Amino acid sequence: MRSRAPSVVGMTTTDVQRPSATTLAASATDLTKTYGTGETAVRALDGVSVGIEARRFTAIMGPSGSGKSTLMHLLAGLDTPTGGRVFLGDTELTSLSDKQLTTLRRRAVGFVFQAFNLLPTLTARQNLRLPLDLAGRKVDAEWERTVVEGLGLSDRLGHRPGELSGGQQQRVALARALVTRPEVIFADEPTGALDSATGAEVLALLRRSVDEWGQTVVMVTHDPSAAAVADRVILLADGQIAGDIVDPDADAVLQAVRALGRA
Repeated sequence: MRSRAPSVVGMTTTDVQRPSATTLAASATDLTKTYGTGETAVRALDGVSVGIEARRFTAIMGPSGSGKSTLMHLLAGLDTPTGGRVFLGDTELTSLSDKQLTTLRRRAVGFVFQAFNLLPTLTARQNLRLPLDLAGRKVDAEWERTVVEGLGLSDRLGHRPGELSGGQQQRVALARALVTRPEVIFADEPTGALDSATGAEVLALLRRSVDEWGQTVVMVTHDPSAAAVADRVILLADGQIAGDIVDPDADAVLQAVRALGRA
């Protein structure tokens, strides 16, 4: 358990400065994202500046439509901003070509999604090795064994997704994200399709990947209990940073989200 009490700090975009790139796994400066044009245009992000610390677990929360998934997709290089700058480490994603961006994502980013996104015709081992195959990289057998054993998948590698439980499929998805040793793992509602016990198990594995393996995890979630596993919770509302909770607990997160909803 963490010894420090959670603190909530209200922030505006001018409060957040981009620290030294050596301390950050990902960051954004004055980020905007608009969908559509004219009167039907929707501004999903409105001048967001944020830094994601390396080797830490960061959760992103906010009401529906607050821009949390949009922010994660932009930080991961899955979408392009309307304005502002996005960095992965000290590499500016907004300056890369599509080909360069694809290459960088394959090397430096891992993804875990609510829907698992496993190929049904491939075995668990083939699924977890897929990012390496696509990048033309060799398997680091020792690291793969560490990940597989750490996630409890040693006796499931020959099974196809349809032969695995939801929790086992999500563990395969997490192994796939870890096997490339990415700079950042982005997890989009990773427990959303799981029961509470299995979801808690997956969250514990994400926590372990930070604490034991030195990974950086960024997770979008709507669940205060899930967010409480993180080191930090970034709160969004109406496309802007609305708060920042350090060393969170579930009650503090729930109160903060409720306050945003009332506002």
